[in-house]
Amino acid sequence: MTVGHGTASQEAFADLLHKAGIRALVDVRIGPGSRKFPHFGKDSLDQWLPAAGIAYRWEKDLGGFRKLLPDSPDIVLRNESFRGYAGYMRSEEFKAALAELLAQARETPTVIMCSETVWWRCHRRLIADSAALLHGITVEHLMPGRKLTVHPPTQGVRVAGEELVYDVQPQPSAG
Repeated sequence: MTVGHGTASQEAFADLLHKAGIRALVDVRIGPGSRKFPHFGKDSLDQWLPAAGIAYRWEKDLGGFRKLLPDSPDIVLRNESFRGYAGYMRSEEFKAALAELLAQARETPTVIMCSETVWWRCHRRLIADSAALLHGITVEHLMPGRKLTVHPPTQGVRVAGEELVYDVQPQPSAG
């Protein structure tokens, strides 16, 4: 499951996680802090989430904002930061961190968190692509109001061996 903290209060966010049955949260922000919402800073989360019965850990190797390589094959991703992250997902660091996350999620109801509320504007969607397409995991995105959306693979993604490539161009419709 994925979630974005957005502008939620500490109480509303804890309530959202509890009502979704979450027992562990993995922070996938490259910089786990928030000046605007200090209760979502790493040190603060490390205190109040366990006090609320939810384990917390920061996983820097799943963090976003990765450097775009000049020869990126991920041509259908228009956003440069998504293209950079898609390339990073082919690294051993990403694969090991994702394997650890999936092992944890098999044992404990776990959510990955970033700051962006809307999952399709966040690198969580690419992490979800990897979990769903390469590992057969059903991923849900948790939104305010407890709205759950089953992850649809990103348009243009394909499995290439044990990796994902975002290069499938839409076919023009016959007509």
